[in-house]
Amino acid sequence: MSPALPTAASVPSPATAPTTPARAVSAPAGPAPAVSARVGSARGVSAGPTVAELLDFVRRTAEDTALIASLPLDPEGRTWVRLEGPGGSEAWLIGWPPGTGTGWHDHADSVGAFTTASGTLKEHSLAVRLPTDGWKTLELNDGVDRERELAAGQGRAFGQNHVHEVLNESGSAHAVSVHAYYPPLPRIRRFSRTGAVLRLEQTEVPEDWQ
Repeated sequence: MSPALPTAASVPSPATAPTTPARAVSAPAGPAPAVSARVGSARGVSAGPTVAELLDFVRRTAEDTALIASLPLDPEGRTWVRLEGPGGSEAWLIGWPPGTGTGWHDHADSVGAFTTASGTLKEHSLAVRLPTDGWKTLELNDGVDRERELAAGQGRAFGQNHVHEVLNESGSAHAVSVHAYYPPLPRIRRFSRTGAVLRLEQTEVPEDWQ
């Protein structure tokens, strides 16, 4: 592997980027993580929902069996319906055919949460803060990979610039999930990965998925 590749630890993040890693709000009892602060409150602008409130919203929405059953499911590709999220957040109901996934991506400066409503989803994520700009290829350090399985009723929340991929690894069953983000997603960066090397492939804006 080329020694010229920067690593996640060696490339500085912009000065405005948070320095603490994202944590799930559903962690064991203890002091609330920093990402539970209201987005925008430090800038003196209108406060949006906290990640705890987003997680509560997606959990309650996932229990709406009539809504979950109303989502059209496709045998080959994911389907989605835009929902009204709390406090101006962006929310989605997403259907996952067997064997489908998102690929590696992030959510820019938005915080978010998602819950599995039916079926089982698997999340692979990186427990490291990546630089937000100024790189195309990055070599990840050892020990940054995280994996969790989310069965129906289970969910998680995350902070800004969270990098992950979500998969339905079932060979026969659809999964359905509810997602919410605040602020509404300004962009999504998509990555490819080969071993420890993460490569930025493209940046999408809302017009690409709405």
